[in-house]
Amino acid sequence: MDGKWRCHWAWIFTLWCILAYTISEFSGKSILATENNSMQHKQGRRKLDDVSGSISIDCGIPEEVAYTDEKTQIHYTSDAQFIGTGTRKNISLKLTSEIPQGVFTTVRSFPEDKRNCYTLRHPEGGNTIYLIRASFMYGNYDDLNKLPQFDLYVGVNFWDYVKFENATHVVIKEILHVPSLDELYICLLNTDMGTPFISALEVRHFDHSSYRTDSKLLSLYRRFDIGSTTNDIVRFEEDTYDRMWYPYNLPDSTPLSTSLSIDSLNHTAYHLPPAVMKTALRPTNENDSLEFDFDTGHPTSDSYVYMHFAEIEDLKENESRVFDITLNGQILSESVSPKYLLSKTIESKQAIRGSKLKFSMYKKPNSTHPPILNAMEIYVVKEFLQSPTDQEDVKAIMSIKSYYKSMSSLGKSWQGDPCAPLKYSWHGINCSNNGYKSPTITALNLASSGLDGPIIYSFLELKFLEFLDLSNNSLTGPLPDFSKLQYLKTLNLSGNRLSGEIPPLLLERSNNGSLMLSVDPDLCPIGPCEENKNNIVPLVAGILSAVVFFIVLGIVLSIIWRRRNKNPASKQAVRSNEEVVLKTNNKQFSYSQIMTITNNFDKTIGKGGCGIVYLGYLQDGTQAAVKMLSSKSPQGSQQFQTEAQLLMRVHHKNLASFLGYCNEVGRTAIIYEYMTNGNLEEYLSDPKREPLSWRQRIQIAVDAAQGIEYLHHGCKPPIVHRDIKTANILLNEKMQAKVADFGFSKFFSAENESYVSTVVIGTVGYLDPEYYISSRLTEKSDVYSFGIVLLELITGQPAIIKGHQNTHIVQWVNHFLERGDIQQIVDPKMKGDFDFGSMWKALEAAVSCVPSISIQRPSMNHIVAELKESLKMEATREQEGINSIEMNVVDLEADWGPDAR
Repeated sequence: MDGKWRCHWAWIFTLWCILAYTISEFSGKSILATENNSMQHKQGRRKLDDVSGSISIDCGIPEEVAYTDEKTQIHYTSDAQFIGTGTRKNISLKLTSEIPQGVFTTVRSFPEDKRNCYTLRHPEGGNTIYLIRASFMYGNYDDLNKLPQFDLYVGVNFWDYVKFENATHVVIKEILHVPSLDELYICLLNTDMGTPFISALEVRHFDHSSYRTDSKLLSLYRRFDIGSTTNDIVRFEEDTYDRMWYPYNLPDSTPLSTSLSIDSLNHTAYHLPPAVMKTALRPTNENDSLEFDFDTGHPTSDSYVYMHFAEIEDLKENESRVFDITLNGQILSESVSPKYLLSKTIESKQAIRGSKLKFSMYKKPNSTHPPILNAMEIYVVKEFLQSPTDQEDVKAIMSIKSYYKSMSSLGKSWQGDPCAPLKYSWHGINCSNNGYKSPTITALNLASSGLDGPIIYSFLELKFLEFLDLSNNSLTGPLPDFSKLQYLKTLNLSGNRLSGEIPPLLLERSNNGSLMLSVDPDLCPIGPCEENKNNIVPLVAGILSAVVFFIVLGIVLSIIWRRRNKNPASKQAVRSNEEVVLKTNNKQFSYSQIMTITNNFDKTIGKGGCGIVYLGYLQDGTQAAVKMLSSKSPQGSQQFQTEAQLLMRVHHKNLASFLGYCNEVGRTAIIYEYMTNGNLEEYLSDPKREPLSWRQRIQIAVDAAQGIEYLHHGCKPPIVHRDIKTANILLNEKMQAKVADFGFSKFFSAENESYVSTVVIGTVGYLDPEYYISSRLTEKSDVYSFGIVLLELITGQPAIIKGHQNTHIVQWVNHFLERGDIQQIVDPKMKGDFDFGSMWKALEAAVSCVPSISIQRPSMNHIVAELKESLKMEATREQEGINSIEMNVVDLEADWGPDAR
């Protein structure tokens, strides 16, 4: 008895120690975290005009280094406390004399991992307007002399791509953002076009009543110091918010300036810098208006405009300055009369749609002075649709990361949002795909991750967890009751040093088969561990092993049964299943007839992933294309059925016509009309062929669009092609286009079905990025692919432009659109012989098809209407003999301003 009681007391003492240790650990960490956050908040809170309290990071300097920039008087610190990955690098010594500011002498480079994120926690917290500025200068820091390109993200949403023109080209990306959370992630994503890096990162916060719009993110397009007399960039300390104002002057205008202070007694919410507001422009001819244009280069984007005014001439009592402002022909503001030495901001209350911004400022009849303009800002709206990970899950996983300091193998790579973007989720974590709703953590694999200590309660707060693997670590203490996780299906805790009993409800779930449980034999199945536990352990292990065995056996048998019922076991059964579907049509040919039609497969006219296409002649002399299914194609049978079914049921002048099929064991073929001029991909890339005119190209685009429109809107249920590309658009002898190859097409089975979840199918370059990430297929996936086809027709470039760095055609086109350089976009083979309006309308249609978010894309109905209008404009030009308009190149980045009219 004494020995038995000693065993009981030993177990009680051990459990008490574990409990005390756990409570102390939790309490200590919680208190420390709270105190630190509170102190940081109190110490960090600042006045609005104190930029030194904001975040100013010089990326790549040593952790202990901090300095004040001599030119800007901004205090910079190292980025080491904000990120745990990357390497510090210095730019090439040969280029140090060309740097514009000290922050560009070093960079932090990220050669490892696809996504690397800075975690910023501003003392003002979330739901506040922040200016976020990321700066980059390559400076040949890696001695490779290869300009990289990569993506920049704010949290879980795409911000912009970063691209350079030369080694000393400074790229600055700036946004105004209202984050919903206190923590802010700035992430760099490797797009396989060079190693991402960053030079500087800055965050400033604004007055709550400034820059308020319907959008939560505004990307800076231009910010101008109008009428500057110094030609210098104005920023802190002149601007308390540290905005960067670039000098700009208009032709046919006269600069004005004053030495007196602006807003000396009262500041507006915008806190405009006096150095900027002391200068202005007015028309040289006092009776003229101020007129100027902008083109943001984004035809489908929304913009917001902020115009800043202050009267800097001391007008007499009988003098006045009153003017109206129009934007794109609509009144922006009437009877504007700036006050002497006081600033005033006029902003667009609603977003302006489209890339063209045409301003006109003209004086009122009773005004004695012409209009003036002191400063101006234009922002482009960035749509942020993806939601961050469920915040309860984030809190739990961050607690796990914080607690297990020994988790070095994963800790550094766990940065930014755990789940989004979905393809860049943290190592060891799988997440649900909830569309634009917050994703949740469904699987966590921390096997062999060096975890020690108890299993903390935070694991039980991952309420949507289905799979958890904590095996082969050094975890100790009791086993928590994971039965509280109602969705948990697999729990592997083997290879640890856990002790005590298995919670009864957890054991019950393991016994009834709702949970696959793996634990070490040292754990007791129920009740305290007595001295005879040595006899119980083998029994427990045997029971658990038997349970696991029968669960696995049941799952295997279930899978086999489903497959036997879904996929017939024999080739004969497959054949019978296909024939049931296809015998409704009488256009069946035997294999011997196929051999006769193709003259023993004499001439190959095409090859694909599922087989070879041969030229054939039917009995009446009609040319035909015979697609023979390859026996090596694993999915060929399914694709054959899909294509045959679809071709027999759909009929449209812009879809390839079905002539028949062959369906014998091991010999399967589809016969469809022969298209003399092959496919569009071959035609565009073949230098021996006569270049297509713009009239031919836009007609091909209309034909293909009508075929896709029929699939989407003319068929019930609707059909999504899933592989729209130039290789699947065929051309007959009259250059009429027809969409072909329906092996991957998908039917929407219900009228109210907005999408289907499916395995991702498509071709690189044409594949809808949202579909690729989410596996959610919609009609808009075809719209994206068609947009790529349309860009190929316009540019003559392939979807992926080969070079020392492969470039996607959308990125290539956007580069020139941002500069307003349409001439570089249009295929030079057309030699400028086209109607400019027609070309621009088609280009706008193409660009509208390719946003990464599907809801931003139009329907095929809309695209067909736009392309028909484009075709009509080109046809009118040809009929009237109008010469094409000569295109002028406008380099907005170089000029830093609009064109005066």
